[in-house]
Amino acid sequence: MSRDSKKTNAARILDRLGISYVLLTYEVDLAELGAERAAEKLGLPPEQVFKTLVARGDRTGVCLAVIPAAARLDLKALAQLRCDRKIDTVPLKEVQGLTGYIRGGVTALGCKKAYPVYLDALAQRQEHIAVSAGKRGQMLWLTPEDYIRGTGATVGKLSDAESDVLFRG
Repeated sequence: MSRDSKKTNAARILDRLGISYVLLTYEVDLAELGAERAAEKLGLPPEQVFKTLVARGDRTGVCLAVIPAAARLDLKALAQLRCDRKIDTVPLKEVQGLTGYIRGGVTALGCKKAYPVYLDALAQRQEHIAVSAGKRGQMLWLTPEDYIRGTGATVGKLSDAESDVLFRG
């Protein structure tokens, strides 16, 4: 059996778990690696594209926070979910060493170590979401429920996004 060289480790993990997804690709602009730019290039609204941030709590250590592209991480909310007094995002220079992924390609699937994953509750307002496939220019398109199943994510309010502003419905 040969490996599909176009598939990322994250996609292979979903395959092994029997989770359906579509692999989306877009042209990478190294000057603009943000999730909002990825959403634009994919023709998706930013509320359906989620970025993965690496954070470290003072008591519980490293975790991954997955929030909407246009949102900012609410560090106090994440700290409360994690039972930390204080939490902050890790410096960019540490991200690859912790996860095995580079900026613009961080995903909760297939990190060097199995870190706890926290997904913003706003994801559940969407039928499908796009998350990084573990490589710049590739996203996985799947249901929030399947993402939760694949990552073991805990769902909670993690961002400054207001549901009535970002999400119409």
